[in-house]
Amino acid sequence: MSTVNLSEITKRFGDVTAVKGLDLLIKEGEFFTFLGPSGCGKTTTLRMIAGFYYPTEGKVKFNDKDMTRVAPEKRNTGMVFQNYALFPHMTVFENVAFGLKVRKISKTEIKKKVGDVLKKVRLDQYIGRQVSQLSGGQQQRVALARALVIEPDILLLDEPLSNLDAKLREEMRTEILRLQREYGITTIYVTHDQVEALTMSDRIAVFNIGKCHQVGTPTEIYNKPVNDFVAKFIGETNLLPVSFKEHKDTKSVFYTPDMDQSIFVHNTELNIASYTNEDKLYMSVRPEAVKIDTNKLDGNNVFTGSVSLVQFTGEAVHTYVKMNDQITIKTTNLNKGPSTYLNEGTEVNIQFPEDQIRVIPGEKG
Repeated sequence: MSTVNLSEITKRFGDVTAVKGLDLLIKEGEFFTFLGPSGCGKTTTLRMIAGFYYPTEGKVKFNDKDMTRVAPEKRNTGMVFQNYALFPHMTVFENVAFGLKVRKISKTEIKKKVGDVLKKVRLDQYIGRQVSQLSGGQQQRVALARALVIEPDILLLDEPLSNLDAKLREEMRTEILRLQREYGITTIYVTHDQVEALTMSDRIAVFNIGKCHQVGTPTEIYNKPVNDFVAKFIGETNLLPVSFKEHKDTKSVFYTPDMDQSIFVHNTELNIASYTNEDKLYMSVRPEAVKIDTNKLDGNNVFTGSVSLVQFTGEAVHTYVKMNDQITIKTTNLNKGPSTYLNEGTEVNIQFPEDQIRVIPGEKG
């Protein structure tokens, strides 16, 4: 296992800066995820760690060893690609053994190592089958086995589940996490899927337009986003522009022009992010935090509106409340049966709990 230290990493392709000034320290044995939309720089960063790209500026270190210009085959990393990159004319055994043969391991040792890793990915019964005869999930396991069999210091996964259906993605998330915990290997995972990131990661780095905006645990990223981009990209949120008005006891008061109302917020680090006087401010309230009721609600931040849409998803019910011509608020509640569903057009009260609001600056640049 290794730590991965990225120091002031910048990567340019001609006039395009794909990654800019990135500083990251990935701990030994950590499951670390690069999360962001397409073109944000996450795969470029992974490829610099793998050695497929060299950074334009900065250093890549494994533990204390400078690997910035070291060739990929000398880095002892295992890579799982989005399209698996398997050899279709080879058997499962031949695909998994390929890296060992390149390293000139003895046939006896290869047989043992391949057999062991295929048992761990639960494919030992398919050892002689052509990979072209396997399902997508089985091919994914072969790709994982091939990466793990060489006993890499670091496992790199580039959107490995994007080609699988929803049910299989869920199963493979559990399988990858099980293997990572079993091997205790430092793992770096690239995805644009927030569910994958939140359910699998020890820590997450959120990227956009070549910049890392926030690094933290899943709960930190979700509950304490540093700006409006992170709040919107991780989960869903109701986002309204606000401006600071005054301090009042243990609370801060903000004004939202979209609703022409004052908003009371607990004056804590959890509820108010760091910002400057020049920043444009937003109020973020997660749909599951919004209270909704046909009866009167007590306290601050209570507003009236009418139900414009109800969406049933099985485990949850999303209710959209139209506040005025410009603003619709989304609320989410666990499904407690048809008798609790509201009808479109119903007049309701909603409340933004003071301790569930997060005031954040707008994304810079």
